[in-house]
Amino acid sequence: MENEDNIEQEKQELPPVQKIDWKFFFTSKWVVKNIPFFFFLALLAVVYIYNGHYADKISRKISESEKHIKELEYEYKTIKSEVIFRSKASELEKAVAPLGLKEEVSPPMRLDTMQNPQTP
Repeated sequence: MENEDNIEQEKQELPPVQKIDWKFFFTSKWVVKNIPFFFFLALLAVVYIYNGHYADKISRKISESEKHIKELEYEYKTIKSEVIFRSKASELEKAVAPLGLKEEVSPPMRLDTMQNPQTP
């Protein structure tokens, strides 16, 4: 019971909260004095918006580049497999057959260039 009485007495002893008159702070003189700061805040807002748009644009370009790289990678793998397939001996024979070329079955002949008939 005594605690309740003490609490009520403390509440009564506190001074009333004073209301702050905001109109006092926002006079025309104060506004004119702080115009450079308002311009600075406006500039920061414009830079912040530009930075957001620029980041979106860069992320879209990165995404497009990644897609293009994947397409080029698939194309590279396809062409590489075709080259490996066409470079097999059996495929080479088929490719040069219309030209009349055939695989040589006899071993190549060795030419000796050291024999010269006019040696002293």
